[in-house]
Amino acid sequence: MADDDPLILEDNTIAQVLYGENDRNLRALEEEVGVEIQARGNRIRIEGPSLERKLAMRVLRDLYDMAASGVEVGHTEVRQVTRMAGDGTSASVEAIVDGEAVEVGKRKRILPRTHNQKRYIQTIRSSDLVFGIGPAGTGKTYLAMAMAVSALLRREVGRIVLTRPAVEAGEKLGYLPGTLFEKVDPYLRPLYDALHEMMDSAEVARRTDRGIIEVAPLAFMRGRTLNDAFIILDEAQNTTSEQMRMFLTRLGFDSKAVVNGDTTQIDLPKGTRSGLIEAESVLQDIPGISFARFTEKDVVRHPLVEQVIRAYDRNSSKADDGEHR
Repeated sequence: MADDDPLILEDNTIAQVLYGENDRNLRALEEEVGVEIQARGNRIRIEGPSLERKLAMRVLRDLYDMAASGVEVGHTEVRQVTRMAGDGTSASVEAIVDGEAVEVGKRKRILPRTHNQKRYIQTIRSSDLVFGIGPAGTGKTYLAMAMAVSALLRREVGRIVLTRPAVEAGEKLGYLPGTLFEKVDPYLRPLYDALHEMMDSAEVARRTDRGIIEVAPLAFMRGRTLNDAFIILDEAQNTTSEQMRMFLTRLGFDSKAVVNGDTTQIDLPKGTRSGLIEAESVLQDIPGISFARFTEKDVVRHPLVEQVIRAYDRNSSKADDGEHR
């Protein structure tokens, strides 16, 4: 194919998914790469410098493969695929999604969107205890929840247990109105939100009433042994050393646990060491325990989230340099 030949897509329906509403994905790609794109039906013509045209062509092919695999293509996907293609870090998007779809019901398939997300899914499948460490927005909780729901529906486990520490960041729980569960509900809400994206609300309620799905503060795990369960500990950077040890020793037979956290967002009192940071050091070389790490390049939220993370990282580095002078 010559540089100025049009790109012809095989399936018109998939092409429309690729283009997006009012061709907004094509407009986003124009901004990312610096080209002009015209699409008519399943034919795409790209105008611009040779290297930029080639990059745009590759990105369009990869985005088409993603759409064909069932991924909803939007601005975030355009930006990520463009970056991977420009960095030369991806053989193809197909290499990311191939064989790694998480089935969470007859109508819903969840696919990894970055190489680190793919490795995270593979690690959860192969290990009974996995630590997912990285910044907000990288899909740690969402993908872990998808794996938990998939395991439950496949009857690989008998229940799902979701927990996170209720750290008082700015407000004292004792002064908030309501019962204990009403007080800790805001801490658990992100887990509920992810769960409801995977399952019908009525089904979540039914399984919760039967104890098949449990969402509870970390303190409620003490003294228990969790057999035949898929357990997710979220916001693990806010556990103390004692809490992390307590949680890890709850793991019972035929169970799997995923521990997620962001070590740059610790809300513990000053001088209290994070249980997640300690676990990362102490458990690093134990067979059967795996660590999956994410960076700002794995962020799948609004494009500004990645920039915010980088800005704070730069500021933190300057502060550290100042302390060592």
